[in-house]
Amino acid sequence: MSKYDPLEDYLKQSGDEVPMGFSEIEHVLGFELPPSSRRQRAWWSNNTSNNVMTRAWIDAGFETAEVDMAAEKLTFKRTKKPVMKSIVKTAPSHPDYVKVHPAWGAMKGMLTIPKDLDLTQPADPDWADFLDEKYGRPRG
Repeated sequence: MSKYDPLEDYLKQSGDEVPMGFSEIEHVLGFELPPSSRRQRAWWSNNTSNNVMTRAWIDAGFETAEVDMAAEKLTFKRTKKPVMKSIVKTAPSHPDYVKVHPAWGAMKGMLTIPKDLDLTQPADPDWADFLDEKYGRPRG
């Protein structure tokens, strides 16, 4: 678990362009950015070996753009879909431990259920009749 995960989660829920000030990023993170983020333009580069926070916006599917060091603001621009993490963010002994399969979420948005479809009823009328004969008609 990275201390920059809140930024990654925030960006994943955002639109394709996210303009932010350095203070807004600090608000999302819950702590101050390192002093080098305000002095060195390279800190905001999209090179993942540059600093730990870069991985957060890259994994969220963004790159930095329009970095204005004097005004302390930048724009995150979506370049691809977020990286689905298959790693576990807590230790197995931790009470919040949940192992996530690498394919989790891969089918999101692939199925649409019509609003008028009652998912509690059998899809096959013959099967419904069979169940009614065997167990009786549902009450209510």
